Amino acid sequence: MDAWAKDQGVAGSMVTFLADTRCELTKGLDLSLDAPVLGNLRCLRHSMLVEDGVIKAMNVAKDGVPDEETFVEKILTQC
Repeated sequence: MDAWAKDQGVAGSMVTFLADTRCELTKGLDLSLDAPVLGNLRCLRHSMLVEDGVIKAMNVAKDGVPDEETFVEKILTQC
């Protein structure tokens, strides 16, 4: 995750990349994407604003909601 943050130019910023290797958060938030062609269970595309451990805003691309709703421009308007 550190390498991805560095590649995206956000290392050391207010953005934190987190891994969910066992899909615990994915399942807990009901964000599971079951697509056998991709192999293991995956997480739906989303962005989340968390302050002091509390989810303040969440955008999920599903049910006709386009990927763009999860982009940084959208989440920054919710800060």
